[in-house]
Amino acid sequence: MTPDDRRPIGLLGGSFDPIHVGHVQLARDGLEQLDLARVLFIPAGLAWQKGAAANGVDRARMIELAVSAEPRFALDRRELARPGPSFTVDTLRELRGEVGVQRPLVLLIGADQFERLDTWHRWEQLIELAHLGVAARTGHGALLKPALAALRAHHLSSAAQAARRPAGVLVPIAMQPIDCSSTQIRAMLAEPASRDSAAVAALLPPGVLDYIGQHRLYC
Repeated sequence: MTPDDRRPIGLLGGSFDPIHVGHVQLARDGLEQLDLARVLFIPAGLAWQKGAAANGVDRARMIELAVSAEPRFALDRRELARPGPSFTVDTLRELRGEVGVQRPLVLLIGADQFERLDTWHRWEQLIELAHLGVAARTGHGALLKPALAALRAHHLSSAAQAARRPAGVLVPIAMQPIDCSSTQIRAMLAEPASRDSAAVAALLPPGVLDYIGQHRLYC
């Protein structure tokens, strides 16, 4: 087994509708702070909590453009190929079967997502299958529901501990603050006057705005 084979694999899921610089920054900060071998971007096929405006083919292609400059980033299409709702717990079980019981997996999420983790399908099982890498976000994380506060208190540890175990650790990530969301970007793109503005371009990785324009997405 090579050193790379023992290092944790980061997993970043979501609709990516579209992928934006906040997604990439979370992956980059997780990669460096948790010494991840790589980060897999996993777009949801059918996001059960919210629909997607763009189809899976376009969302996957935008991810490919966004991550092309970083060899440790990769697109994982498994949820796009899976019928029915995309549940993270199912993806983690599938990945665990592929990498084995010893390889550390780290699910990367923002503090805002962690606040809603108890709404996810079979959410209690996530920490059994992977570590949680939770990125700080201004205004989030101070007040948690009792079940989530207990989860954080019981599993909070360090990146070093996460590297030694396959799952079961909650690791904080000091993420560079970036204030943007896919919802905000879609709203900006819906306004003809702002579609090609510098403000929109600053929120999207290189190549993504051109792809959106070429394929007339979010009009």
